[in-house]
Amino acid sequence: MSNPNAIHAYCMKTKEKNVLMQDAVITQTSRGGYMAQGHDGKGNKMTTMLSKASAEAAVKAGTAKMG
Repeated sequence: MSNPNAIHAYCMKTKEKNVLMQDAVITQTSRGGYMAQGHDGKGNKMTTMLSKASAEAAVKAGTAKMG
């Protein structure tokens, strides 16, 4: 069963779409947006932009932490 609050992103290195992000850390950008950084489990770093609602839901669910 997949978690609806899990963060998925595009992996630039392997060109895979909707890869589950592990150990996600969410930070707020200087312009007020939210950004999640993590890895795909194979050592490839990933970054994605999130809405405020998605970022807060991921932190509340425990799939990410605030940085």
